[in-house]
Amino acid sequence: MAFCRSCLLNLKPGESGTICRFGQMDPVLKRRLADLGISVGSAIQVKQYCLWGGPVVLECSGQLLGIRKKDAVHIEVAVS
Repeated sequence: MAFCRSCLLNLKPGESGTICRFGQMDPVLKRRLADLGISVGSAIQVKQYCLWGGPVVLECSGQLLGIRKKDAVHIEVAVS
């Protein structure tokens, strides 16, 4: 099985992947995501992109959350 590493924003709604690494994002946001159970190795799915540059809605471990696109660009995922 081949994996393609990509930025989270390259996934279309409904596609999923596994988080490979977090880039240069705010340490407070990294900690907040870790508190929510989102870490390297977590399976994540893009649910929708909000209009006019709004947040990205993600599902991870059965919970929905929204993060800004400028923060989502720093999350690298492996897509199978």
